[in-house]
Amino acid sequence: MSPTTPKALASLYVSLILTTVLAATLVIVTIWLGTRARNEDEWVRHTLLVRNQLGQVLAQIQRAETSQRGYLLTGDNKFLAAYDGAVAGLPPVLDEMAGLVADNLRQVQAVNKLRGLIADKIREMASTIALRKTGSSDGALEIVKTDAGRQIMIDIRQVLSSMDAEENRLLDIRQASASNLGIWLALGAGGAFLLICCIGAMATYVIRRSFLALATARDQLIYTNQELLDQVSRREQVESQFRQAQKMEAIGQLTGGIAHDFNNMLGVISGSLELMRRRVQKGDFGIERFMDAAQKATERAAALTHRLLAFARQQPLEPEPLDANRMIADMSDLLRSTLGDHFRIETVSAAGLWTTNADSNQLESAILNIAINARDAMPQGGKLTIETANAFLDDAYSKHHAEVTAGQYVMIAVSDTGTGMKPDVAARAFDPFFTTKPAGKGTGLGLSQVYGFVKQSQGHIKIYSEIGDGTTIKIYLPRLVGAAETLAAGRQGPVQTGQAGEVILVVEDDPLMRKLSTEALLELGYTVLHSESAATALTILDGRPDIKLLFTDVVMPETNGKKLADEALRRRPDLKVLFTTGYTQNAVVHGGALDAGVNLLTKPFAIDQLATKVRAVLDA
Repeated sequence: MSPTTPKALASLYVSLILTTVLAATLVIVTIWLGTRARNEDEWVRHTLLVRNQLGQVLAQIQRAETSQRGYLLTGDNKFLAAYDGAVAGLPPVLDEMAGLVADNLRQVQAVNKLRGLIADKIREMASTIALRKTGSSDGALEIVKTDAGRQIMIDIRQVLSSMDAEENRLLDIRQASASNLGIWLALGAGGAFLLICCIGAMATYVIRRSFLALATARDQLIYTNQELLDQVSRREQVESQFRQAQKMEAIGQLTGGIAHDFNNMLGVISGSLELMRRRVQKGDFGIERFMDAAQKATERAAALTHRLLAFARQQPLEPEPLDANRMIADMSDLLRSTLGDHFRIETVSAAGLWTTNADSNQLESAILNIAINARDAMPQGGKLTIETANAFLDDAYSKHHAEVTAGQYVMIAVSDTGTGMKPDVAARAFDPFFTTKPAGKGTGLGLSQVYGFVKQSQGHIKIYSEIGDGTTIKIYLPRLVGAAETLAAGRQGPVQTGQAGEVILVVEDDPLMRKLSTEALLELGYTVLHSESAATALTILDGRPDIKLLFTDVVMPETNGKKLADEALRRRPDLKVLFTTGYTQNAVVHGGALDAGVNLLTKPFAIDQLATKVRAVLDA
């Protein structure tokens, strides 16, 4: 035996021992890190469960408050069922949340405080409902006017917000810990694997003896890595669910605002009709003020619908070549009467202003909405400046505003000398139902309607504001390339009625709307036929060659109004067609604008609007 043999054998034995010890250590550390990673994942899910419970508590108390207000306003017992259900659902939700945060003293104290606030709020709501049940509506409203209930709700939201912030802090810590564990796991596994390979390369004998340990370690690494991938996938799924919950919360805010405003309007209409019925039954026909109230509520509801469609970019636009300078000049009297004598209006019209292609009525409404917001920002009076200019938005600008297409635009800027907006207010100015005005002073839909119209017109809108200096809102509408011979027409003349020899066929699937349209056209002097379906309408057309106009709804079952009109025009090329709808989908509107040659009257419409549109179509 060579003198070096014992040393070589000793080296082999040491290598074998080191390899075995290292492999065992690797397995133990890997299992430990994997266990820690699973524990961190459980804590992440625990945090998300707590945040979900916070959302449920807020939803239940808001539901109870909404039902209480509904009952106070209407006296309808169906609101009490929703109120009782929300109140009954709060204790188990609070108990479950208390169990989830039992390990966190700060959160336990917050839950106890929340229980007390919710109990106070329920007592306040119960007292108003009890008074309303006994017929003391004024007493209930006096309690509401004390503002105590609103202050309690503010305190409840503050507690929930602080608990949510605490959970966010814990979530950040736990996610960072989980991320660090993953990094250490990868580094430790990689380093150990390299060290095993180096030791194994020193002796074939050690490599053979340590092969089983290395294979085991490798399998454990693969298993642990797969577990980490699964955890990442689950975390992404949870985050996706949380984002969906946030979207649903935004939708809830929108629908809540719509429901609030429509409930007010429907309450006025329903109450006015009930009072009119009672007065007429008593032989008292002094019901004009109730009729006026119902009519105004109906007009408000129609305006709200149009504003919502504008924000959703679903309103049917009628773009035409438009001279913005001329339109603003025509609006001067309207703006002065709207703003009042305390405001000075100045216009700065650009020479050689390009023509744009836009819906003049909607653009006029947009400028008026901005002017009204400017008026409210200048309570002591001030100056409103409307400026036009040719503008070019270049590639550099469009890079910072992804929704903007570089090109030539007609710019209309409306500036005021008011109080200005804070950055967070300016950032939310176009959100539907967002308003800084007190209750009853605005719906929060004015600027969102402007935003929807501008975007639907392929334009751009931007707010510039400084606290104490005022606000400028700039509207950019695409330039109409090419000569524009005919610009936007002026306001129409007096409404003309019809003649008995002018026969109109009304096609409407809704019986109440069909009856109303028929009676309105008869009132205007026309001879009117009506049908509830496209098939019946075609039969009537074949039998009555004297029909001059087809007045049809767009959205109908089986066959829509556009297909009916196409078939009717195939049979009667000289027939005039007027569409009506509350929501057009894609039958006669494409790309946000009416199809060429299409006449449309949007529901709901006043009789004067109907008379003007019918006369215009017949005389075209």
